[in-house]
Amino acid sequence: MKNLKCKICRRLGIKLFLKGERCLSPKCSVIKKPYPPGEKRKRRRIGASSEYAKELAEKQKLRNWYNLRENQFRNYVKEILAKNTRTDDAGTLLIRKLEGRLDNMVFRMGFVSSRRQARQLVSHGHLLVNKRKVNIPSFQTKKGDIISFHPASYSKAFFPNLTTTLKKYQPPSWIKINVKKLEGEIARIPNLEEIIPPAEISAIFEYYSR
Repeated sequence: MKNLKCKICRRLGIKLFLKGERCLSPKCSVIKKPYPPGEKRKRRRIGASSEYAKELAEKQKLRNWYNLRENQFRNYVKEILAKNTRTDDAGTLLIRKLEGRLDNMVFRMGFVSSRRQARQLVSHGHLLVNKRKVNIPSFQTKKGDIISFHPASYSKAFFPNLTTTLKKYQPPSWIKINVKKLEGEIARIPNLEEIIPPAEISAIFEYYSR
């Protein structure tokens, strides 16, 4: 289980930054072992993949990037598909929905180094949204929301270095960070081009439309 996250990235052939700072270091498994797990030869198989396999791979990339279970991710996609919007608009709606999750915003604000850690922080009741405690990772944030820490959480082990970490962190353009108060504000809603997702969104809609 220790290297499960790394195997996901190796299998999909792309860095999804599932293990935080380790993914930025030379220890990253995608760098050390740039081939799928279980392969006897240290190179990828060459050959044509089916459209289904390609669509599945794109779906897995985005689902794992946001650290979501299959049923969670499927529900988001099905919700967008039910709106019968154009593919381009649907892609924007899906990404905004996924980016708007509270656990994702906690990650984007630099409070943690991975979405998995962000999910744990939210679930354990460490976060406030507009000064109200929220412990639901899927909670949808919006423009103007201010995310901060519960006062009772300041004694936790991750806090001593957080101020230093935030001073070095460059947040996305749609987020404002107040290092002194250890809080972040959603200044605006990002567009699809700013997010640069690691997957082809249209292929994901094709996968779930089968």
